[in-house]
Amino acid sequence: MTASQPNILILMADQLAAPTLSIHDPDSPVQTPNIQSMADRGVVFESAYCNSPLCAPSRFVFMTGRLPSKIGAYDNAAELRSDVPTFAHYLREIGYQTALSGKMHFCGPDQLHGFEQRFTTDIYPADYGWAVNWDGDASRPTWYHDMSSVTQAGPCVRSNQLDFDDEVVFHAKRYLYDRARDDAGDRPFCLTVSMTHPHDPYAIPKEYWDRYREEDIKLPSLSYADAPSDPHSERLRSLYQVDTTEISDQQIRNARRAYYGAISYVDDQIGELLNTLEETGMAENTIVVFCGDHGDMLGERGLWYKMSFFEWSTRVPMIVCAPKQFSPRRVAESVSTMDLLPTLVELAGGGIDYATDLEGRSLVPHLTGRGGHDEVIGEYMGEGTAAPVLMIRRGNYKFIHSPIDPDQLYNLADDPHEIRNLIDEPAEAERVAALRQEIADNWDLDAVHQDVLDSQRRRRLVASALSKGKVTPWDHQPHTDASVQYMRNTLDLGDLEKRARFPRVAD
Repeated sequence: MTASQPNILILMADQLAAPTLSIHDPDSPVQTPNIQSMADRGVVFESAYCNSPLCAPSRFVFMTGRLPSKIGAYDNAAELRSDVPTFAHYLREIGYQTALSGKMHFCGPDQLHGFEQRFTTDIYPADYGWAVNWDGDASRPTWYHDMSSVTQAGPCVRSNQLDFDDEVVFHAKRYLYDRARDDAGDRPFCLTVSMTHPHDPYAIPKEYWDRYREEDIKLPSLSYADAPSDPHSERLRSLYQVDTTEISDQQIRNARRAYYGAISYVDDQIGELLNTLEETGMAENTIVVFCGDHGDMLGERGLWYKMSFFEWSTRVPMIVCAPKQFSPRRVAESVSTMDLLPTLVELAGGGIDYATDLEGRSLVPHLTGRGGHDEVIGEYMGEGTAAPVLMIRRGNYKFIHSPIDPDQLYNLADDPHEIRNLIDEPAEAERVAALRQEIADNWDLDAVHQDVLDSQRRRRLVASALSKGKVTPWDHQPHTDASVQYMRNTLDLGDLEKRARFPRVAD
């Protein structure tokens, strides 16, 4: 390992809305001392976004530095092609050991995409069963969210997601301990730890539920009745049935309280991982990156979950913590998780040519206080729409466009709740014309639409065919070689115990 190749630890939370965190809202009741500690010591991106507000597309963009339309990342059953390089490929090529513990929502037979090791299976299926169907009628997919996550929100003893995240963090800590015990650990590591909390369903153990008082849980700042309506939002409300489900204020508070508790659970796991870095002496030479894949509307505007380009859905936390390299600062410019691939490669020492074009741009100028870009491009082709949806966030403005919906333009500096659509304001006519021309010049939306349809049709056929007869699952099966675990006769007992103990005891 060279001084130019630090270790990298990526911590990822699922569906964590940036506006809920006290690092962005000092009045937030959410308790996150470990995230706050990273923010105090690191570089906080105050206006960070995902590029597609849905799990798989967002994660594929994060891993490749490319927009969804460039890599076919259309929905939660999209396949990331094996020949699309990820940051795991690039870092591995320049000498890193790459490892993944947790969720990345890969679909298809390739469940590694450049990771040398993967310690857990994914919490979500690896097949094409969740493919969106723009050819179909407007009927709701039976496998998708409904409002039971809200109406049944509350404390629990155990859940599917707790089982998963406990395993994710256990294996990540074991990996770090193994690295510390490995005398031959001359390759730097990039370990990605991806938890599924605070993603719904909104259920969390009483320990975390009780960290919050009923009176501290506020209702959404903007109700459905107070928010301007738009066709995409109405489709989403129908999709997860909030338009036909009676929801009380108490149920909304319960959902938010459990969600806040889940964030605190994530924060505790982050604390354990950061403590492991300290225990093993690896903290000083490890860059820690914390981010989310997308947000959660949490009842704002009468919307839940994600799939929208409104702030609560698409803004994510992003912190880069490396106090020995970067002074603590806050970055106001808008950036995205798509920018992380070139950032990681540059921080790792670079020296490699990119095999494809990248839409992502390095954040190193931001990290070092030397300027940087102020732009986010978003694309969405998943549930709740029947045509591509585009977003351009630049300066104070956010522009949202879809061929099937009216355009939206918001000045977030003056209108942070995105209430006043400026699209027909005479003072903004020149800006609107320029943005529409930019889209016409840079996207062939008819071609993108056809590509989405073709992809959906292929995947539906393949999913149907592979469900018949003998089924061969694609889900990742972690391999454990029990012959080299714990006490075995392949090593002298004294040598085995000496190698496993950390720190080593002198002879």
